[in-house]
Amino acid sequence: MFDKYVIEEMDNIELIAKKFNTDTQFLKDINNLPYADQFLRGKEIVVPMQGPDYYFFKRNEQGDTLYNIAEKYNINPELLANLNGMERSDYVYKNQEILIPKSGYSYYITKEGDTLDTVSDLFGTRGDMLLRDNPVIYLLSGQMVVYKNK
Repeated sequence: MFDKYVIEEMDNIELIAKKFNTDTQFLKDINNLPYADQFLRGKEIVVPMQGPDYYFFKRNEQGDTLYNIAEKYNINPELLANLNGMERSDYVYKNQEILIPKSGYSYYITKEGDTLDTVSDLFGTRGDMLLRDNPVIYLLSGQMVVYKNK
């Protein structure tokens, strides 16, 4: 899951990565900012959400692809790509960290026009149950919504 963060005066990419327990390359990737100097004070960026542990990070090895990672962890390759802000055909780099969703949860990446009702219907639950597992739901395109399976 992701949250928004406003870069503060003394922040740099390394400090932000440390603050959110991730690495600098991942922050650049999910914010589509290839250079660290694009992380400027006052700019709003996307960061991994601190809180419930719905995923873990995997450091890629030589030869990894999104498809074989998805196969190894029994995840839909399209979902894996979307969770990491990537296209299914994107190349993954050695030592790049990607999010791997944990089992026991269902995941959905929102699309334009989604409402709490339409998303809760997809999970077969009520909106208040989605809010239990997702403290902040923006329902903007590209937000991950999680539901704990029974």
